[in-house]
Amino acid sequence: MHAFLDHCRSQLAEIRLQGRYRHFTPLRREATRFPVYTILRNGEPRDITVWSSNDYLAMGVDPVTIGGARDALENLGAGAGGTRNIGGTSPLHDALEAELAGLHGKDAALLFSSGFVSNQASLTAILRSLPDWHVFSDAKNHASMIAGIKGSPATVHIFRHNDLAHLAALLAAAPGDAPKLIAFESVYSMDADIAPIGAICDLADRHGALTYLDEVHAVGMYGAHGGGVSERDGVAHRLTVIEGTLAKAFGCHGGYIAAEATIIDYIRSTAPGFIFTTALPPAVVGGALASVRHLTRDTGRREALFRQVGLLKRKLDAAGLPRLPSESHIVPVMIRDADLCREVSRLLLERHGHYATPINYPTVPRGTERLRLTPTPLHTEAMMDDLVAALVDIFASMEERAA
Repeated sequence: MHAFLDHCRSQLAEIRLQGRYRHFTPLRREATRFPVYTILRNGEPRDITVWSSNDYLAMGVDPVTIGGARDALENLGAGAGGTRNIGGTSPLHDALEAELAGLHGKDAALLFSSGFVSNQASLTAILRSLPDWHVFSDAKNHASMIAGIKGSPATVHIFRHNDLAHLAALLAAAPGDAPKLIAFESVYSMDADIAPIGAICDLADRHGALTYLDEVHAVGMYGAHGGGVSERDGVAHRLTVIEGTLAKAFGCHGGYIAAEATIIDYIRSTAPGFIFTTALPPAVVGGALASVRHLTRDTGRREALFRQVGLLKRKLDAAGLPRLPSESHIVPVMIRDADLCREVSRLLLERHGHYATPINYPTVPRGTERLRLTPTPLHTEAMMDDLVAALVDIFASMEERAA
């Protein structure tokens, strides 16, 4: 016991020394005022504008989602009451899975307790199914995908981020008769770039590989119906498994996969992370079902998101702020130092009333620390102007101190 506690203390001290210690900031979200939240300072509430929410389309505070959740709560109760196999499956669970399957043009879908669990459980189940799997994983894949891959006996090949030539070489060098899987994301949430999905599918076809695409930062926002970048690019039908989340653009909670019915049935029947987990609460499922159904039709909300994203990017560029070039709706502002990143975030909050989370190692490599901005359709131009002015002021004061 003493050795373990000593280890914990030394590791925590090292994390603090490196500027990586994470402090949680308690924020009260105001559903009717989003993206304005309140925070207590010296016992007094203060309004702040939040720029780091993954509720990308503000569906988590939308009356459509809240109404679906309220109806389910009042009619079905607070909890599911069991695993999916033991009393925890309601008609809402079945309806949401059918809706998600249709969204991605697949036979079936399967709900999980979170996006992390859906990746971890599904990848492990797939990669334990046959002997001698070879999995090809993008170097910037999410920790949940890495956990799922590491939980299997598969031979792992890491290809350089979005590097088709490197992936092709690794595929060519693998045993021709071995089962193969390419695991990658559509939108990478820290660098804000997008994978060449169609070209990866071409390589998969050439080498007889299956594909596993994580669309968590794209579902709801990309494509005519919100099916993600794979829908936008017209390649969803070419992918073996599409994974998504209900916790970002759909504004709720939970993860899912969509695929051919046999694959879904196999994972449903073999993945411990699904079998032994209590089903999602009815209120969460009801809210998510209402949100998904609404967003399949609400193209205006997607258009508004990308208008606001483009506007913020132009304002940051005009001010000469160090924005990482971004193909997507995520806008990283580069700081490149852990202590400075945390300090910029602190000054934004305390002096200017803007909340932007500092992103440090291990989420991103050392020396690439950043603020990750995620404007929504409800962020106004006035909010953007105030944020840009605050960043300019903070950067100028830091340059003066360094001179």
